[in-house]
Amino acid sequence: MASLAHRPAGQLARSSSTASNRSRSNSIPYNRQAPASQSATNLPQNLPQEAAYSSQQQSAHSSLDSQKQQAAAEQQTVTEYQGPVLRSQYPADSPENHVEYILVASFDIDRGSVMEHQYPGPISGDENMLAELMLPDQAHMRNQDWTIFFLHKDTTAEDEAREERNQRRRRRRRRKELEESGATGQIQDDVVDDDGDDESEESDDDAEGPPLIYVLNLVNTKQDQSVKRGAIVKAMAICTRHSFLHIYKPLLLLALEEYFRAPMVEKLASLYNAVNSMDLSLMPRLTPLERHILQASDTKDMFVEKFSLMIQQRMAEDAQRLSQGSQSSTSATTKYQVPRDTHEFESRVMYNGIPVPIKVPVAVTPETVGDFSLIKLISTFSTPHSTSPQAFTLHPHLTTSGPMTHPIIVLINALLTQKRVIFLGHNQPSGSVAEAVLAACALASGGILKGFTRHAFPYTDLTKIDDLLKVPGFIAGVTNPAFSHKPEWWDLLCDLPTGRMKISPKIEQAPITDGMTFFQQGGPGASAASKDSSLNGGHTSSANQNDPTGDNAFMESIVSSITNRHGEAVIRTKIRAWVHRFTLIAATFEEIVYGASALHIGASETDADAYGYGVVGHGLVWPDEASRMRDIQAQVGRIEGWRQSRSYFSLIGDLARAWERGDALRGIDLGYHIERLKTLRVGDAAAADVYLAMSRAVERAGLDPDSAEWEDGADEPGPGPGASGLEVRTHEIRVARREKARYDVINQLLVALPESSGGLFYLSLGLFHKDTVVRMAVVRLLERIMVHEAGRHFWASLGRFAKLAFFRIKRDAEGGA
Repeated sequence: MASLAHRPAGQLARSSSTASNRSRSNSIPYNRQAPASQSATNLPQNLPQEAAYSSQQQSAHSSLDSQKQQAAAEQQTVTEYQGPVLRSQYPADSPENHVEYILVASFDIDRGSVMEHQYPGPISGDENMLAELMLPDQAHMRNQDWTIFFLHKDTTAEDEAREERNQRRRRRRRRKELEESGATGQIQDDVVDDDGDDESEESDDDAEGPPLIYVLNLVNTKQDQSVKRGAIVKAMAICTRHSFLHIYKPLLLLALEEYFRAPMVEKLASLYNAVNSMDLSLMPRLTPLERHILQASDTKDMFVEKFSLMIQQRMAEDAQRLSQGSQSSTSATTKYQVPRDTHEFESRVMYNGIPVPIKVPVAVTPETVGDFSLIKLISTFSTPHSTSPQAFTLHPHLTTSGPMTHPIIVLINALLTQKRVIFLGHNQPSGSVAEAVLAACALASGGILKGFTRHAFPYTDLTKIDDLLKVPGFIAGVTNPAFSHKPEWWDLLCDLPTGRMKISPKIEQAPITDGMTFFQQGGPGASAASKDSSLNGGHTSSANQNDPTGDNAFMESIVSSITNRHGEAVIRTKIRAWVHRFTLIAATFEEIVYGASALHIGASETDADAYGYGVVGHGLVWPDEASRMRDIQAQVGRIEGWRQSRSYFSLIGDLARAWERGDALRGIDLGYHIERLKTLRVGDAAAADVYLAMSRAVERAGLDPDSAEWEDGADEPGPGPGASGLEVRTHEIRVARREKARYDVINQLLVALPESSGGLFYLSLGLFHKDTVVRMAVVRLLERIMVHEAGRHFWASLGRFAKLAFFRIKRDAEGGA
């Protein structure tokens, strides 16, 4: 079984980055773009301030590439680094390997599928099962085939690492409490023990269960008339913790060819040592918000500062080792290169003297495994539907737009409501069905929801059907057409060759819930939703009647983007937006029907007007109450089905942990109020309140509402001349924590203002407000965004008209002063 738990022989090394985190390397900080308030002071007299700054900014950006090339060389002479310490995603001193096992299986005419070698040791469990997965049905009919499957790792070796992380969290929490209470004399040990870890960066993977082992498998068939059946079939697999396992495809191709020539275990050892020598230590670890911003942007130097700082830290470490005589002169003069595109980290693996280039994705979303195409999946089922639509059997969870619901929407609904989904690829390579399964997991996840890949079987066969049927809500890929004749085995069958989907006639019917009763005909929810028709002369718009869920319009937008070749990134961004909107609708549904929602954690604080401008509200924005009730009523079946799924409870857990860690901004829902500015006519007074509240949220980030600094957002006064070293260090920690809090709030603001939806445009409209106080508040907010690592790119893409207004307001303010 592809998801069968295994226990490796010998404990796997646990992940650890403590040594790397505590190292205080030496170098100089990255030379960031200067703020406008500094760069606009010494401008030529014969040019307007705005134009001069614009030219200066363009020149700075055009010279960015040359700065990258020179950055490494400039650090060689530096002996002391005082900048922030960044953590690597994959520290050089981590005992955890990139690849844990390499397997080789072959087909024997007498014994069937057999396991030939396992390196560096055997994987305990059913070797025959692994060999069968590595040699899929009809593999001998093709010269080459790829398969992917997952294994669940034993948690025994993870207990110590988990306890260590919990201790660090408790220590940071205790230190923060002591600092807030003013007990500076008691925090010396905690300050000294601080290792630079950030609690908000801790992974939530532990909550999902033991980490998955991803297996990438290559099958080759060589014609040989000297053996029975005239062919030799062998498969080689790489077992890794990395979900981006597609990076190993070139190496597997080379290694399997080598193994065919000389089938010895030494060939596996050579590959194992090569892949584990890959250096990814200069890839910085990004927070979830940073990963989201990077993925949603096409800017090739987004967060390049972090890569530069990682290089500076490494240069300082090299210089320190050289001064201690513990490093060779060759390695001491290594030149490190800033990535040309920060979306991918470039490395290489030396295998048999061949430098194999590797590009590792820097930001990977949950449920994204391997290299797949959402465009291919959507096109496979959209094209037959558009040319010859076929009606589905009605089911409240699946056919949310009636019998002619788009098949991709049916698929998303099936995954969200945890139905059993099978992708059938008769006479197709097993790699095709595996790719479809992985794409489907990412489709339903949207980079937000979890719980799909852990119950996915990219490839399986009839011999494992008993184990498969024990898994609730599985997503499986098969090539045997016998599955199509057993509707009791599945709820939704997706036939890849024909591009058709079929809902099983034996699917379990949806139970009647409180939500369905609330919105059924005659219920209070249905009555509220029908108010719109009475207010409009007894009729609603044709768009609302024909597409109450908005799913048809959404699919038209997706298909249009595919037709216009907008690319995979655009499709994934639209899918993410749809999933995010669905979760907000579900949260509102729970608040209406049940009085509260765990999906809107902290709603009471958000609606408490924390910043004093009357800015309250959260969730999704609707033009009126009737529209809200009608929208929710159309989706009640899908929502109620999702509320019983793994992904629903997983999202609740993720939101609760983020709230406990302080990742979420309290007191204001930035996304909600930005959406109000975009879609509603809020009026001058309400818009002013929103702009002032957002500016104050950034200014007060990291402050205690009960502190003296809360009212004006002023920085905490520094220690006096006679302050002790401990007091100085405590003050530095507090200042650093506040700067990081401001940085995180701006990240949240940028996430709510994606470049694909106008970026800072709607925020810049505050520069034209009739109230001078509002205009100045927006100027201060934009000034902070301009010097933010990601915000500077948003500022660069802002229209010239808004920039002219920005500098005009600054000039008038300075002149008045």
